Amino acid sequence: MSRLRGWMACMALSLSLAAGAVDITLLPDPVLQERYEALTHELRCMQCMNNSIADSPVGLASDLRREVKEQLIAGKTDDEIRSYMVQRYGNVILFSPPMTSSSAWVWILPALAVIGGLFVGIRIVRRRSQLVDTDDSDVETQDTR
Repeated sequence: MSRLRGWMACMALSLSLAAGAVDITLLPDPVLQERYEALTHELRCMQCMNNSIADSPVGLASDLRREVKEQLIAGKTDDEIRSYMVQRYGNVILFSPPMTSSSAWVWILPALAVIGGLFVGIRIVRRRSQLVDTDDSDVETQDTR
């Protein structure tokens, strides 16, 4: 029975944390509100790493949302806000980081691995087919009674 209570307590805690992740920030201008929502969904929470700052319940995400709101009200453009966040936290804060010379290997390495795998697979198939052509041993038949 104590396990059930512990499980129920964990469920209640997780549900309350999820409820805390709801961002109720309202900006005076609908255009600013749209920009705010778009920016907070494209910036990654540096603590959660798999959530946007709009979806994260942690304090850091709340601070970042407040920073985005203040910069929007101050008249900054979306690119200026992104640049500020990248300058402060690095490209990892963006869900879609730009391709740079330092991150190009992340995009190139999987393609090279696929090409290398295809090359190895083709060589194996060709060698095995050549072995079948040169094999002159008698095939023993088995009695299937």
